[in-house]
Amino acid sequence: MPIEDLKHIICFEHEKLLFDIHIEEERKLYAVLEAYHGDYTPFFKLIRNGVQFCEYVGVLQVGNSIIEVLPKADKSRNAVVWQNILINMIRSVWGFSVQNSGSSDLKLKHNSVLDLYFELFVKELVSLLHQGLIKKYIRQEQQAKALKGKLLFSKQLQYNLIHKERFLIESTVYTVQHQLHQIIYAALLLVQKLNKNVLLASRIGNLLLNFPEQEKIKVNRKTFDCLRYDRKSQVYKGIMDIAELILLNYHPDITRGRRHILALMFDMNALWEQFVLGLLRKSLRDYKVSGQVTRRFWKAESLSSTMRPDIVIYSKDSTVVMDTKWKNLNGKSPSPDDLRQMFVYHEYFEANKVVLLYPGEGDILKGQYYLKDQSDFDEKHCHILQIPAVKDFVVWKSKIVESVIKSIL
Repeated sequence: MPIEDLKHIICFEHEKLLFDIHIEEERKLYAVLEAYHGDYTPFFKLIRNGVQFCEYVGVLQVGNSIIEVLPKADKSRNAVVWQNILINMIRSVWGFSVQNSGSSDLKLKHNSVLDLYFELFVKELVSLLHQGLIKKYIRQEQQAKALKGKLLFSKQLQYNLIHKERFLIESTVYTVQHQLHQIIYAALLLVQKLNKNVLLASRIGNLLLNFPEQEKIKVNRKTFDCLRYDRKSQVYKGIMDIAELILLNYHPDITRGRRHILALMFDMNALWEQFVLGLLRKSLRDYKVSGQVTRRFWKAESLSSTMRPDIVIYSKDSTVVMDTKWKNLNGKSPSPDDLRQMFVYHEYFEANKVVLLYPGEGDILKGQYYLKDQSDFDEKHCHILQIPAVKDFVVWKSKIVESVIKSIL
């Protein structure tokens, strides 16, 4: 695929993006992606004068260029439809609670998936400021003219030996200067730096004026792994999830200082699975819908193997096992591996039916397995559901639920 607009490039998963190396800006952009790939990235692979994207979708911001990688499960190349589907799926399930963020009323026109992340961050922070920022007790060392607190004796001798009027003390203070706010402040500065949407720029500027300036800290994976939330700080969970996505996926260009990369990419198969699971849990009130139910399958000494279908739907009279697959059958049969896997689920979960759910055009196919002697069909059924993409996301969700209900009744 050739490039039409270097500022905002729209591609689809598994698609090739070719660069004209005779054009300086395209050559530089390709060089940055090539260097980024050299540090290992699963998002794309290098080809001659270009890249080919994998099953990951989302957005790559490289300097002033935004590369948006959209899902595509049919022949349509309507970027508006697929961008709408992707954004709404992210808002529904990915990494943070949309209900808590109040993002159901988002009205900003999103030019890319990146705008969605930034606006969710802004809305979460606005909500926290309205509620009031929490304070925490922290220990701090300071020079004082009166002995109020714990005297740090060894440091007093080291630093104040000739200044007997000073005391180096440790005290406990109740303040908004603590780690949670330092992480948010770091993310806010990065969002201001990366944002290209003029509608968001003024809101980000207002937040910087109203949010108390914090000490700049170095943030890494361990920083977030060590976070603990209590009753008061639990409201920070949503914004910390978004801040983690933004801060840990930012790769600064330390050589030239201009071609920074922010990679907010994720596996479309995982997103499809989580989206369908959450949708069915909300919609099938008369059923118990569980995800990732594990059964032991094989063992040899210290080695073992388990099986874990994507979704299991229980009712009083039946059990239905479902696997979600983000690929288009294009009128072909499911892969033998998928069908064999569903057959095993039939056995181990004592399921009445098993279902494979795909995106794409097609009717509900009510398939059956053969008996071992090939004389007739077994009682085991494996249904194939295919859900075509539609522009109206609410209608699309309804179609998914309706198809599942038809298959399990």
